[in-house]
Amino acid sequence: MTVADFAFYLFALTAVIAGVLVTVSRNPVHSVLWLILAFLSSSGLFVLLGAEFVAMLLIIVYVGAVAVLFLFVVMMLDVDFAELKGEMAKYMPIALLIGVILLMQLIIGIGAWVSADGAMGLRRAVTPDLTQVENTRAIGLLLYDKYLLPFQLAGMILLVAMIGAIVLTLRHRKDVKRQNVLQQMWRDPATAMELKDVKPGQGL
Repeated sequence: MTVADFAFYLFALTAVIAGVLVTVSRNPVHSVLWLILAFLSSSGLFVLLGAEFVAMLLIIVYVGAVAVLFLFVVMMLDVDFAELKGEMAKYMPIALLIGVILLMQLIIGIGAWVSADGAMGLRRAVTPDLTQVENTRAIGLLLYDKYLLPFQLAGMILLVAMIGAIVLTLRHRKDVKRQNVLQQMWRDPATAMELKDVKPGQGL
């Protein structure tokens, strides 16, 4: 067994175990930490595949931003997870049924998988020659040249989803003080503050 094979099995086993522990951990903070470990293991697999750029993106974007954001949200919000788990227990039979159906579909799909003749050639025909173009430039050529329209459409779908999530979660409450930027900009300094002549020994 070579060093690359050992590293592959190590990263793959770590990613699978971390993914399982994300779902079964009782503490949500521990789940986020296991998720970070799964992301790091996946980035190691990308490095073994020769996709260093994708591996660094996975670490910077998912580990450095998304997972840390999840961790801060979980730690700062006072969420009653016991109550949430009680609500989830009601739908456990339906969830198990859906999970079994999905697992059976995956088994059927993998069992019926047949590689067509010339599939590897067609797969290599899409990507540029990696001996002449480095992988970062090859990804750029594929995303921004050959598949520009699907890439832009995916960005628009994500933008619409983000705006929809903001609109659905926005709540205007009257008992919450909000900043009025225009009122602050147009305020009159003469009426905004008042000078007090405090004598020695005199309190306010």
